[in-house]
Amino acid sequence: MKMTREHYEFLKEAIKKNESKVIFRFDCTLSDMRYRWDLLHISVPSKWICDNLYPYLNDDHIDTALKSITGRKEK
Repeated sequence: MKMTREHYEFLKEAIKKNESKVIFRFDCTLSDMRYRWDLLHISVPSKWICDNLYPYLNDDHIDTALKSITGRKEK
């Protein structure tokens, strides 16, 4: 994983605080990826993501961390 430990731990803590707030039904058309990214955006300000993650990561790198944090991977 290319994300720094510091950024990973920050995301993990923020996401775990908000995970129960996200409504996700497995029988709907939303994908696991959509769940992960919706959860990211309600947990961490977009400015923080742009300022701290995008200078050295792309969406694939961020999604790898989100998969690890949430345990949700595409089937």
